[in-house]
Amino acid sequence: MRIALCYERVIPARGGAETYVCDLARRLVRDGHTVHLLASEWDEQALPLALHYHRIPPAKGPRFLRPWRFGHACIAALSQCDYDVSIGFDKTWGQDILYPQGGLHVACAEHNLFKYRQPWVRFLAYCLKRLDPAYWSYRFLEKRQYCAPPLPWIVVNSRMVQRHFEIHYGISPDRIQVIPSAIDSQRFAAEDRFKRRYEERQRWGVSDDAVVALFVAMNYRLKGLEPLLRALASVTKPSLYLVVVGNPRYRRYERQARRWGIGDRLRFLGPRQDPRDCFFAADFLVHPTFYDPCSLVVLEALACGLPVVTSCYNGAAELLHPPLEGLVVEDPHDTPALARALERMCDAAYRREAAAAARASGLAWRFEHHYQALMAVLEKVRRSKSAA
Repeated sequence: MRIALCYERVIPARGGAETYVCDLARRLVRDGHTVHLLASEWDEQALPLALHYHRIPPAKGPRFLRPWRFGHACIAALSQCDYDVSIGFDKTWGQDILYPQGGLHVACAEHNLFKYRQPWVRFLAYCLKRLDPAYWSYRFLEKRQYCAPPLPWIVVNSRMVQRHFEIHYGISPDRIQVIPSAIDSQRFAAEDRFKRRYEERQRWGVSDDAVVALFVAMNYRLKGLEPLLRALASVTKPSLYLVVVGNPRYRRYERQARRWGIGDRLRFLGPRQDPRDCFFAADFLVHPTFYDPCSLVVLEALACGLPVVTSCYNGAAELLHPPLEGLVVEDPHDTPALARALERMCDAAYRREAAAAARASGLAWRFEHHYQALMAVLEKVRRSKSAA
């Protein structure tokens, strides 16, 4: 097939969506498809040699207007070639398939309010958000993407996001294909993981018999670090440690941890280009997020055989069968519930059983399964266009 991929900046170092576009492009080229990338910026080293590039001039002006300009430029570029299928991954429209890996902006904005503990703070944030022109720009852009003809096929990575489409835009589930995100589980199949586990714990100053919870995120507030610290402070087991990986701006949380008497049980590592050793050295992942369409860090934990504690606001929770591979809390602000989940993970017997189930679950849904499901959608779209 002749396939067009539309994404503004394809730089894997920026995040999971960018990495996914690179992985998908490589696999499509390997399978003999002719793949064209429409983008303003890309990392050529991370992309296949046989890829065809179409540079879209970088949009200028206010940040909230740039997606509109990139979208219009994509439409113009797509009209110059005849593609079997075109896919848009972010704030674009006019493609045959739209795959919003970050979910809906309107749903993300709503869930962002949940991170505030006090209702009056949530209400104030709600009012301020509606004074932000970016909010309305992205809201109108989403309506243009999904509600204006010609209506696109939609791929989402969780049933949670599918429900958001129905709630916010009245889009029937029949128009949406749910394909959970996936990773290359072989990346976590290192034969020397026990050696790496020991060495990493030595660097942390944590003994081998301590229980280590791993938290990986860039947006600490949205991903629930503050309620996690509250819960950790109420857990009386001194052998439970928390290792935080991601954003280098963690001083505020470090001060909170000291105030709550748990500073000696935390390790803030900042950013890690390759966090696999952190997964190998941990005993379980904790990710009490307020919004994640389908968190890749949960998939990485499962592939590594780590049990998971997460929230119902994470689409990846749909891949779990609690308490088999881990536990799901309803509200990250429910400190007693989150603390009980942490205490359950301190049970070595439960953790062993959950680790085995996590590894099996991680192998049950791999990138190959995801790719084949996506290819079935692409083929369906190609046939429908040919018949039109």
